[in-house]
Amino acid sequence: MRTAAVVLNPTKTDQHRLQGVLDAAAVRHGWASTRWYPTAADDGGRAAARAAADSAPDVILAVGGDGTLRIVAEQLRGTGIPVAVLPTGTGNLFARNLGLPRNDVDAVIDTVFTGTDRQIDLGLAELTHADHSTSEHVFLVMAGIGLDASMAADTNAWVKKRFGWVAYSDPIARSVIGNRQIPIRYTLDNGPARSMRAHTIIVGNCGTLTAGVLLLPRAEPDDGILDAVAFRPNGWFGWTKIGYTLTLNRFFARTGFGRVLAKVLPRSRALPTTRARNLRLDLDTPERVQLDGDPFGTVRSVTLTTHHHGLTLRTAPLRSAQ
Repeated sequence: MRTAAVVLNPTKTDQHRLQGVLDAAAVRHGWASTRWYPTAADDGGRAAARAAADSAPDVILAVGGDGTLRIVAEQLRGTGIPVAVLPTGTGNLFARNLGLPRNDVDAVIDTVFTGTDRQIDLGLAELTHADHSTSEHVFLVMAGIGLDASMAADTNAWVKKRFGWVAYSDPIARSVIGNRQIPIRYTLDNGPARSMRAHTIIVGNCGTLTAGVLLLPRAEPDDGILDAVAFRPNGWFGWTKIGYTLTLNRFFARTGFGRVLAKVLPRSRALPTTRARNLRLDLDTPERVQLDGDPFGTVRSVTLTTHHHGLTLRTAPLRSAQ
């Protein structure tokens, strides 16, 4: 009999209620009893995700926010075990980008037992920390240095849980007013080293932020390529141009007329973008870094690439045409 496993953040989910619904669905579909692996706060859920993967289930349901999903994906990398997603976090950017159900438990449970599988990329981040130690992690959505990482590190957890993305207004305001620029040396696909100064660098496997803001118009989660953007405002007017560009990105990328305009209009110098399979960033002084919204301390350098089709994602079942 086939078996499903569940890795869940118990602080964000009513496990007893979910267990009753899942057990009923397992019986209905002729599966064995579902196995449960609650995450622990002291390791971010790594032990639970590892135990779930080691049990070799037919599918794993990850219940939690982007951080929980990232840890599950790290353990499932290259195993071929499909992962379904029940988002319960604040941003749920991965679910937004992949068009996964975010407020429909019944649809997610249906996906667990009858869904179809899709291969997607995992972002890989090799970090050289301030103490010269190194570590490697995966990410599913975006990695960031600068304002993006400061938001992850400085935002009060209670305020974030209570008020969602409104909690980020204070670190954003302080960062914009300070307008601190970071000197960066970067290399794309083993090309020549280049230098620039930027307020923020974001590298994404997906492109959309909360509220549907399209940050990286060409980002796709299964093309083996990372997209990167640099925030390089020149004073207040520069921030205005960045806001204007972000507001129109979806129009430029999703409409025929917009795509024509994008070809003839000059590219934004305040918000330049690029693409690469391998991207290395070297910093003069240690800076904060975030992966999928979680802070990972300060780093001296970051090497970013992908594990092409390194994760199997279970999505909604295909419906035959009537």
